[in-house]
Amino acid sequence: MQIAFKSDIGKSRTTNEDYVNWFENSKGQLLMILCDGMGGHLAGDVASEMAVSHMGEAWKETAFDKPENVSTWLLQTIQKINRLIFQKSLDFIDLDGMGTTLVAAAYVEGEITLAHVGDSRAYLYRDFLLKQLTEDHSLVSELIKFGEITYEEAEKHPQRNYITRAVGMKEKILIDLTTFTMQEGDTLILCTDGLSSVLSTNQIKHVLKGWHPIKEKTKTLVDLANKEGGPDNISVLIAEVGKGEEGRC
Repeated sequence: MQIAFKSDIGKSRTTNEDYVNWFENSKGQLLMILCDGMGGHLAGDVASEMAVSHMGEAWKETAFDKPENVSTWLLQTIQKINRLIFQKSLDFIDLDGMGTTLVAAAYVEGEITLAHVGDSRAYLYRDFLLKQLTEDHSLVSELIKFGEITYEEAEKHPQRNYITRAVGMKEKILIDLTTFTMQEGDTLILCTDGLSSVLSTNQIKHVLKGWHPIKEKTKTLVDLANKEGGPDNISVLIAEVGKGEEGRC
């Protein structure tokens, strides 16, 4: 599996509260994590970096014999990190109210296990189709689900950035899990809303279908988001299963 990522401050922000990285454990199994922090001055930076770094360090100590055990590890580890961030926000007044979205993808024996909280997203690009794998934990997503607003209205809703779940905001959180098998030629995309809120599905697909290296694709996506105004921090991670790599890490 080939992995590349890029994070950018955007056009309208003075700090980058996103954090993204990937890690390998003792068996060469992979964990990719992307977070979008929130809170007071510097608090978002602290929350997102804490989530990625602590989770990544914990992953390095693991070794999984079967993908089924990954789900339990993800749930337990994210809850621990949630409590850690929540407690830190109580201990330090300048970190009060900090939290972060989180989307993590573990790649073990050819299977991806996704865990997510908030409105950062995961997509699967397969056979020239782009499928959103995660459901936004946001107010507008809830309003759309219950038929109170349309997708078009959601794009201009005054509370479109209000999320209903975040790591570190409460003592215990709900975590969504998704598991699927990666196939040869599949591409997994993790991104913050700084990308997904300004680029259409067609724009993202157009970049992914090209034959450029994935590092160049991450740069192109970030550049496109900035051309659309770059109203937020922009982060994207792309992971691609090459020829002959199906079913192994």
